[in-house]
Amino acid sequence: MNCNTSVLTGMTKEQLQAALASAQKAYVDLMTGAKAVTLSYTQGDGARSVTYQQTNQQQLVAFIQLLQQALGLSMRARRPIRFNFR
Repeated sequence: MNCNTSVLTGMTKEQLQAALASAQKAYVDLMTGAKAVTLSYTQGDGARSVTYQQTNQQQLVAFIQLLQQALGLSMRARRPIRFNFR
């Protein structure tokens, strides 16, 4: 990742870590169904409804990977180990 052209340029390490923790929590909530999309309730003066935007799983995973890469935490696949017998 080019640190000069990233959309995360200018964020401190602490801000990146906080964003990563928030994104990972959102991912867990999304995968476990903990986030409701629409809530309705009635109060004394009438009914209310609140709607939350449902997050796209692929976009969230890509964002988490971008944050991990910015923090130097990204795990790249290792090259296969090959043995040379002589």
